[in-house]
Amino acid sequence: MTPIDGSELQSFSLDHLGIVAGIIDEIGLVESVNEEFGIHSQEIVSTGVAVKAMILNGLGFVSAPLYLFEHFYRGKPCEHLLGEGVTPEHLSDDKLGKVLDKLYEADLTRLFVKIALRAAKRYGVEVTSLHLDASSFHVHGRYEGEPREEDEEDEGVIHITHGYSRERRPDLKQFLVDLMASSDEGVPVFFDAASGNESDKDRFADLIKRFSELTDVDALFIADSALYTQENLQALSNLRWVTRVPLTLKEAKRVLDDVSEDAFMS
Repeated sequence: MTPIDGSELQSFSLDHLGIVAGIIDEIGLVESVNEEFGIHSQEIVSTGVAVKAMILNGLGFVSAPLYLFEHFYRGKPCEHLLGEGVTPEHLSDDKLGKVLDKLYEADLTRLFVKIALRAAKRYGVEVTSLHLDASSFHVHGRYEGEPREEDEEDEGVIHITHGYSRERRPDLKQFLVDLMASSDEGVPVFFDAASGNESDKDRFADLIKRFSELTDVDALFIADSALYTQENLQALSNLRWVTRVPLTLKEAKRVLDDVSEDAFMS
């Protein structure tokens, strides 16, 4: 079939990516990223658009090397999703590699918080109380080199190594992800990655303080008993928090033993 104007019809596969792209546009993600890095007058794909392209690819249920990234957009309405004049050829591994380097150098956690809070405001998500927890992600394959003492001070460097596995795979190396989510709908507003052997007790207070330094949000922070240490509670003396006293403490055990079962009945 040929249109009246004689041009050739083309068909593309949009699938669910149109909805995702629409949400990205609504929360102003591209604009937030471009505010951080600027836009060069000669570039066709800005840093913000490249990030949008990577998000759509990540939600496309595919796994391929970076040099095959542009193949993902072949057969898809690239201009409709990413902007006028953008074609799959513009999404080369060289372009994306440079963007990933920029994100790393700019502090990805800080940028994530900025975008997440903008999204929360756009959709009316309350951030008055935030829940903090960590998850472990195990990996397969050879990851050589255990963390060395001289590497511990390298800010931003994480090590894939053995540690406490929440996935019950202590035989595999892992890395950690710390996430802070709103009590309203569980929307993530803070993200940070850590080495596979790091302890929640050593990180939770610093993560809460870091979030507070990045924003002006007056939130109540909620975490599990890993937060309950003398050092952590002193560090958070100027913030509001809720945690559980660990039953490893003798006093906590004594109080619990003295409470009758009837007290827990409603």
